[in-house]
Amino acid sequence: MTAESAAPEAAKRTAALALAALGVVYGDIGTSPLYALRECFSGPHGIAPTPANVMGVLSLIFWSLFIIVSVKYLLFVLRADNRGEGGILALMALVLQRPKGSQAPRPGRPLLVVLGLLGAALLYGDGVITPAVSVLGAVEGLSVATPVFKPYVLPISLVIFLALFLVQRHGTGGIGRVFGPFMCLWFLTLAVLGVKELARNPAVLGALSPLHGVQFFMENGGHGFLVLGAVFLVVTGGEALYADMGHFGRTPIRWAWFGMVLPGLMLNYLGQGALLLRDPGAARHPFYLLAPSWALYPLVALSTVAAVIASQALISGAFSLTRQAMQLGYCPRMEVVHTSAEEIGQIYMPGLNMMLLISVVLVVLGFRTSSALASAYGIAVTATMAITTVLAYVVARERWGVRRALALPVAGAFLGVDLAFFAANAVKIADGGWFPLVLALAILTLMTTWKRGREILGTKLRVASMDLWALLDSLKGDHPPQRVPGTAVFMTSNPEGVPPALLHNLKHNRVLHEQVVLLTILSEEVPHVSPEERVEVVPLEQGFVRVIARYGFMEHPGISDILKRCREQGLQFQLMSTSFFLGRETLIPAKKPGMAVWRESLFSWMSRNARSATSFFRIPPNRVVELGAQVEL
Repeated sequence: MTAESAAPEAAKRTAALALAALGVVYGDIGTSPLYALRECFSGPHGIAPTPANVMGVLSLIFWSLFIIVSVKYLLFVLRADNRGEGGILALMALVLQRPKGSQAPRPGRPLLVVLGLLGAALLYGDGVITPAVSVLGAVEGLSVATPVFKPYVLPISLVIFLALFLVQRHGTGGIGRVFGPFMCLWFLTLAVLGVKELARNPAVLGALSPLHGVQFFMENGGHGFLVLGAVFLVVTGGEALYADMGHFGRTPIRWAWFGMVLPGLMLNYLGQGALLLRDPGAARHPFYLLAPSWALYPLVALSTVAAVIASQALISGAFSLTRQAMQLGYCPRMEVVHTSAEEIGQIYMPGLNMMLLISVVLVVLGFRTSSALASAYGIAVTATMAITTVLAYVVARERWGVRRALALPVAGAFLGVDLAFFAANAVKIADGGWFPLVLALAILTLMTTWKRGREILGTKLRVASMDLWALLDSLKGDHPPQRVPGTAVFMTSNPEGVPPALLHNLKHNRVLHEQVVLLTILSEEVPHVSPEERVEVVPLEQGFVRVIARYGFMEHPGISDILKRCREQGLQFQLMSTSFFLGRETLIPAKKPGMAVWRESLFSWMSRNARSATSFFRIPPNRVVELGAQVEL
């Protein structure tokens, strides 16, 4: 292919990816017009829709979108990719990576780890509230059409949530193909609705001047600062730009934003503002009142589908985030179902799906309206954005070599904006903002407890283990154990020591297989490991072979893949004559516990409910032998 023909092909591919990004990346931020401007003027801290206030709020909306999304995320944060992958945990893993050849501890890393985990935990709160507020905000359009529908808004929303979570098991591949074109229609609809009203009052375009925002704060003081918490609703979903970078790449995401999303959003917000200048009473629902009466029901249907798409993106993001946490060692093993043979990123997690459904239903029943939910919305996202800024600054300094004189002022400016929004949203804590914070604290506790518990358990097992070379020397003695035909695979987290299951097998059965494979599966702090580096086979003495398999935090390890790559390196065996020996530890309290008693109890509970290694690594159940041991934690 010539360079002349390759360029159009590349442009077509980028355009196709940009269209697909509309349906996944921009679903959340694309549904903000349903409720954002309404909350500025009729929410708990709403301000009177006077001409000066309307122009000031519109100015704040435009500059918030420009500074946070256009500049911070699209121009700067998207550059902080971990081998093409983005998101708070990918960024944290990038910060933790040591320079090649360095083993020295790096100062400040424990604090950065806690910040990264807190950001991930806060995203779960966002993942629960976003579907609730988006779908409720869309269905509430029925009550704008006629009050008759008002009692049915909540039941209809619950039915939509139930259907949404039930279809997750079928995967998003088929639905995903129409997400992009549909969201393209949605953003065009936003633009058309806005232009219709904007044509009647083009003077509202003057709100793009930052002077209106400055004047708004000067005239309204503290009340104006509280309104900033509602203004922030227009940028919720900005973190998704970064989290979904690995699916589409930074260029298509930028194309979609500047080519369609930003123009569609701003035209709609300006149109809503023009409507408020003409009719301040429209503040109760400026989005739906933009539409003519004949178009209201189709617009409600269109909005509901857009809200479901936004919810789908958050649900899929929660699945991906949890898989990353499992691979990085911060979450117990959970069932992961791959719903597509072609796309490795399309997964379904039944346990997490059920927990999300229960959480969303409880949130909807507890808050009941999108306005009440908007009061709880924002606090988690602002905190996550601030954490992203801090971690991105570390990456800029250490990975890119940016001088402090340049990196610090830029990061400081972004952090100042993040903290201003956080402070404005902090007043929502008493009105429901406590919910995502409590949820995040609970998830952070679970993640840190699991990580610390596994570290303590690993140390205990290593202390009780035997040096591998000492075992191999003992097998050369006068009374070696009986060798039986076949292959035994012993899974172990310590590639240097002897697996406890092997020692128990020798002690109780007094036999060894002709071929003994010591299998260690390691999770790397990179999203993907190349196939050439995936499996390392090291022949030892006495029929022993050490196999080390490495997987990235975006990959799911499986025994069939490992065995295939072992065969490619000359390690031959028959699966039906191979036995897999797994250790199962029973945790008992220690006289001197390694962590607080309540955390020990929590870790034990998580261990008992974690998915077994047999099903997680997809080992044939009829080839597995489990050997138990009691371990003091």
